[in-house]
Amino acid sequence: MFSENFYSILSNPYVIAGFATVLAYWASSRLQPVIILLSQEKNLMDEPEERSSHTSRVPTYGGAAIFIAVSVLVMSLVCLTGFGEGELKKILALMAGISILFFLGIKDDMIGLDPTKKFLGQILSAFIVVVLADVRIESLEGIFGIGQLPYWISVIFTFFVFLLVVNAYNLIDGIDGLAGSVALIASIVFGVFFLVTGNTALSIVSFVLSGALVGFLRYNLSHKKKIFMGDSGSLFIGFLLAYQAVAFLKANALAEPEPILSNAPVIVLTILAFPLLDTLRVFIIRVLKGRSPFSPDRNHLHHRLLDLGLSHSHATLLIVLKTILLIAVCWKMQDIPIHLHLICMLVMGFALFLGPLILRKNKVSAPVKPIHEKKADEAHSKPQHSQPNAVVRPPYQAQKRNKGIPETAGTRD
Repeated sequence: MFSENFYSILSNPYVIAGFATVLAYWASSRLQPVIILLSQEKNLMDEPEERSSHTSRVPTYGGAAIFIAVSVLVMSLVCLTGFGEGELKKILALMAGISILFFLGIKDDMIGLDPTKKFLGQILSAFIVVVLADVRIESLEGIFGIGQLPYWISVIFTFFVFLLVVNAYNLIDGIDGLAGSVALIASIVFGVFFLVTGNTALSIVSFVLSGALVGFLRYNLSHKKKIFMGDSGSLFIGFLLAYQAVAFLKANALAEPEPILSNAPVIVLTILAFPLLDTLRVFIIRVLKGRSPFSPDRNHLHHRLLDLGLSHSHATLLIVLKTILLIAVCWKMQDIPIHLHLICMLVMGFALFLGPLILRKNKVSAPVKPIHEKKADEAHSKPQHSQPNAVVRPPYQAQKRNKGIPETAGTRD
């Protein structure tokens, strides 16, 4: 009797979504302190350096707790609710893909990872999902006059989308709360859409990730028990966002009796607008200056906001509010012609995210820091011998901080 009642409850997709969110938050928020303690015991800490936006040593494996919560709960809930062979195949492919990127991220956080190997890992993960599970973008729905895509063009284009989103998301992980908040907004929007269109398995992925991210943000935004996401989190979370974006387009196209959204590709670009536009802007600036687009600097939007005097939390809140506003406005405009919709989204996106910085050509004076950051500065500036508990960084940590390492190698900005 209990078993029958339990499974009948789980047959409601909205109950499943709420259950998944709460469980994921609980698991992530319980695992984060364990990761913090282990990182402190084993001295696996992120050290401040020239481009860092922090001033003290911080654990950098928050992504491990998110990964454990996501992988265990997605597989468990999908098995409990019972789906067809096709959906299970796609979920298994997704779990395989994020597992590869998680372990590559762990290695990168510990000892550094050659960018070529990182790209190869991303390509392998995309191959598993795109080719083996057949999760791909099949149509551009009229953008540039392009409709249905031939199979191999579809595969190559979807590969490009995965690589673009993963690396763009990885590059915005530079200040407290930013990467987690951007992914949280995107996952909630995707998850609600999957619920409305009856794609319960996909909604489980979205809401489990959302709950796990809230559990992470609780500590990422803390002053006492702070932890960073690290590449162990940003790589596989970026992959999950790309997966949801591709699945979003397919779910919309297959919705009965007709697609729910008129300009779905533009809506997807809007949801992921901040990491994509910021990365595009930074790459263009570097190329125009005759530098490699992957050369590290402090020219990302979050760096510029800090230079204007905003704290980490205020800069993150500003970007989050602008992202929500852009999504809301573009969602309302979806019935206009798709090319006009795309142009409006790009203009509004650049105006919202970059407008306040256009006139700030000269470097501003040093920003006023919050009290807790001032204290961190004072503590970090003390001589080493005045800190009896200080531990010398292991050799493998020092290897990753060699100057000149490409930005795609995943050093926290």
